[in-house]
Amino acid sequence: MSVNLSAYQSVLKELQPFAAALVAVSKVKPASDIRELYDAGQRIFGENYVQEMVDKQSQLPADIQWHFIGHLQSNKVKYIAPFVTMIHAVDSLKLLQEINKQAAKSNRVIYCLLQIHIAEEETKFGLDEAELMNLLNDYKTQAAAWPYVKIAGLMGMATNTDNLEQVRKEFAGLKTLHGKIKADFFADEPAFKELSMGMSGDYHLALEEGSTLVRIGSLLFGARIRP
Repeated sequence: MSVNLSAYQSVLKELQPFAAALVAVSKVKPASDIRELYDAGQRIFGENYVQEMVDKQSQLPADIQWHFIGHLQSNKVKYIAPFVTMIHAVDSLKLLQEINKQAAKSNRVIYCLLQIHIAEEETKFGLDEAELMNLLNDYKTQAAAWPYVKIAGLMGMATNTDNLEQVRKEFAGLKTLHGKIKADFFADEPAFKELSMGMSGDYHLALEEGSTLVRIGSLLFGARIRP
């Protein structure tokens, strides 16, 4: 059996007190593995690569909620817009505009999370606080022009370190920022409620600091081996 169903049930039990949801990260895993977890009750799956996600979506049940969790290039949005439920890593106004444009073609709303750069590593992606404010000011002043996207919250990835206090501090900072953005920009919008943070190695800390979506892959599917 390729999927660790006991780990899956264990994670679900841990999430319950926090009312958080599990995004099962299935990148580079076959559709058969996803089907196994689907048959056990899982409905939200996260993918990092556009073509892989498109291929799997066509082979699997229609009620799966597909979350795109990797860096998304604007020119690839059109391939996933007809079916994707949520895009976790929106890091520019240009990308948001393209998601709105492509979602309009399918007459559907796509939920988006804004990716915030919280780690110490110089990763290429994610908004800093000033960039976030600029994006949100633009978004809110043109609200009528965005009927097919809904900003549903924030996403962040903590520093890859054994220093758990640092990881906790980064998660706590993102939670504080989420509260500030909610109050300043989305006070009347119930859709703005998600905080996507925490992966296989640090999701316990993320839950304690307010995560509503944890992205877990290797714990459920085993280590990823690229062909």
